[in-house]
Amino acid sequence: MPDAHSLLLFVAAGLLLNLTPGPDVLYIVTRSLRSGVRAGIVAGLGITAGCFVHIAAAAVGVGALMATSTALFTALKWVGAAYLLWVGVRMLASRMPEEDLLPVEGAHERADLKSVFLGGFWTNVLNPKVALFFLAFVPQFIAPETANKPLAFLLLGTLFNVNAIFVNVGWALLAGWTARRVGAVRRGMHWLERGAGALFIGFGIRLALAENPGPVPSVH
Repeated sequence: MPDAHSLLLFVAAGLLLNLTPGPDVLYIVTRSLRSGVRAGIVAGLGITAGCFVHIAAAAVGVGALMATSTALFTALKWVGAAYLLWVGVRMLASRMPEEDLLPVEGAHERADLKSVFLGGFWTNVLNPKVALFFLAFVPQFIAPETANKPLAFLLLGTLFNVNAIFVNVGWALLAGWTARRVGAVRRGMHWLERGAGALFIGFGIRLALAENPGPVPSVH
């Protein structure tokens, strides 16, 4: 494990990276705005569960194999891109819920929390760039003399993911607070979701066009 200074640097860098908007943050915010804070938190937990899949896979070397295998990377890339495009198209085609015609207070669409969780999970799992991120970021904080590098990788990845929970909850709370306090945002939720759908389509296209970045630092 890294020393105290490196560990603090790892935590700080992880928090900053988790604050960066992307498909995961967008999914949390739109769920929280549309269906309430609880739905946003559940979306974040689904994303966290997806990250654990990438962390475990990278720790046992699957992520490294994907980084060097063009065929494997391409297959997962296209599946992930198709899923993001599907989510985006669904958002664009969404109908304005009846709750949007009610007063702002308490006007939330009822959400199926299981579907919200699974949506966050698959949004994360089907993005190969997440696995490659962990393989490129985490090994920098593992000392070369570490005896059990996969275990160190797993522990650091878990720490990164646990810290991300607080950031995800923060995004959900912020979005929920905005929906309750700003009437214009609440009344414009239908159009905001359409805008989010367009962004998801953009993320899907960008993922589809992404190239395999090649070998990354090994955790073995």
